[in-house]
Amino acid sequence: MSKRGRRQGKSELQRINPRAAGIDIGSASHWVAIDPSLTQQPVREFTAYTSDLQALADWLVEHKIQTVAMEATGVYWIALFEVLRERGLEVCLVDARATQQVAGRKSDISDCQWIQELHSYGLLKQAFVPEAQIATLRSYVRQRDRWVADAGRAIQHMQQALELMNVKLTEVVSEITGTTGMAIIDSILAGERDAGRLSELRHPRCSRSQEEIARALLGSWREEHLFALAQARHYYTYLGERIAACDERIAVAMAACASPEGPGAEPPKASKRDVSPHPFGFDAHGHCYQRWLVSI
Repeated sequence: MSKRGRRQGKSELQRINPRAAGIDIGSASHWVAIDPSLTQQPVREFTAYTSDLQALADWLVEHKIQTVAMEATGVYWIALFEVLRERGLEVCLVDARATQQVAGRKSDISDCQWIQELHSYGLLKQAFVPEAQIATLRSYVRQRDRWVADAGRAIQHMQQALELMNVKLTEVVSEITGTTGMAIIDSILAGERDAGRLSELRHPRCSRSQEEIARALLGSWREEHLFALAQARHYYTYLGERIAACDERIAVAMAACASPEGPGAEPPKASKRDVSPHPFGFDAHGHCYQRWLVSI
């Protein structure tokens, strides 16, 4: 049999989602496409305002749409995703690369029409969408991660201000945000300039001697650099408060998540204590193991 004959013998793709819609997500508006046989205007644009999202859902329900596919574009899909789920529609969230890698797209077809066509044939794979409780927990954790990253930058600003004054605090303490480093910085900002008295704030467990620390704390004390140090220190304190607030929310969110193995699972013994710059304000490791049997 010739290649032509084999091609003619193959069956065509069957539409498995006849009541499917495709949505091209945007920051200001969304383009929606449904099967042209359902209406004379199969492609419509809706703005991203909440009232228009409701109108979009009404339009889909009116045409008895059962399943909707949309690309995970930034954070712009989330509000519409929630509205459509509330209206009882099945929502298939897909990676944008999935629609780009399928060959055969016509040049005159819009993005939403292409998504609708692929979805109607069942060619799009559902991306992972966490359940509501996990999504809430993940949101808090991501917010905490942003504050921790900002705190890292605040530390760098403090280090830079100290170096500009030739105060070599970073050379004699392992972390300037440790007990000794913070005590010395706070004393400097309170007006202390005597290196000997500043070195007396050394924690007993500090590996450097008081004499070494005193030698490192002889600086120029320029006013503009002291101002920069004060601002960075105050910002670091503010960020610590924000991180602590996130920890409270994370602890509550973790407690609300159901454990697959039931409550009471014993966490493994920690091999070492958490030495990260901003450890959780509660036993996050134990919570994770008790509820999901994983260690972090």
